[in-house]
Amino acid sequence: MDLLQLRYFQAVARREHLSQAAAELRVAQPSLSRAIARLEADLGVPLFDRVGRGLRLNRFGAGYLRRVDRALAELDDARRELADAAGLDHGSVSVAAETLLTLTGVVTEFRAAHAGVDIRLYQSSATEMANQLRAGEVDLCFASQPLPGADLRTRELLHEDVLLAVPVGHRLAGRERVRIADLAGEPFVTTRPGYWPRELADRLFAAAGLRPEYTCESDEPGATGDLIGAGLGIGLVPAYSRGVTHIPGVWLHVDAPDCHRTLNLVWRADAYLSVAAQRLSDFAAEYFSVTTRLPNRI
Repeated sequence: MDLLQLRYFQAVARREHLSQAAAELRVAQPSLSRAIARLEADLGVPLFDRVGRGLRLNRFGAGYLRRVDRALAELDDARRELADAAGLDHGSVSVAAETLLTLTGVVTEFRAAHAGVDIRLYQSSATEMANQLRAGEVDLCFASQPLPGADLRTRELLHEDVLLAVPVGHRLAGRERVRIADLAGEPFVTTRPGYWPRELADRLFAAAGLRPEYTCESDEPGATGDLIGAGLGIGLVPAYSRGVTHIPGVWLHVDAPDCHRTLNLVWRADAYLSVAAQRLSDFAAEYFSVTTRLPNRI
């Protein structure tokens, strides 16, 4: 066996799907299938159960994956340590967020200050981010809801109100504040489950004993304001967005407890955090501290 076979096995084990893993690895599916077959032959046991046209990790594969994850994580940490020893200009950092619009400003300014750092970005739901951290795919996550895992550490970057955005001319547009009860029956723009705006909306409506009328659901939280401005409905938007976007609409405060967002930086406590990742963490904390104090930001 070789290192490439282990990388291939890890990808297939996570996906339990050959074609998806092949697309992720950018290799031909037959080549990936042969690599897995050779690995199983070398080990002398099957790592997957073949179920129809699919794969399912069996008990041999599950045990082997735990060892492979640890071994590859150690090798990745060693690579990052060597990059750190060579200096920040040769470093790299992988980052995930629920919407990449959260990172646009901070990444732009960080790259201007540290042009040699290689940054890789992912857009992921909360569950995906937690899995990416544990698998060592990302170093840092910008999360607006708690990520599960006792091995994760957080650093608060931003705590803000979440406002209700309505299109210009809407019946609520002339008000400064609303209650959740005022929103009964209104077409509501939000995200799919797994993203913080949906989790917050579900919680607020449930507390008010109401069932929301979700008429538009997306996988891009950053698009919510534009969809509302286009007249597709009303929805919850973080106050920070008022200062970084130009959404046509009216913003109202919501009289409901816990109608706010906390943006946290999350990383694994038991993994090596490169100098580049540490520098980005400190840079992000300063960036959000400054930008939220600027006029018209909140």
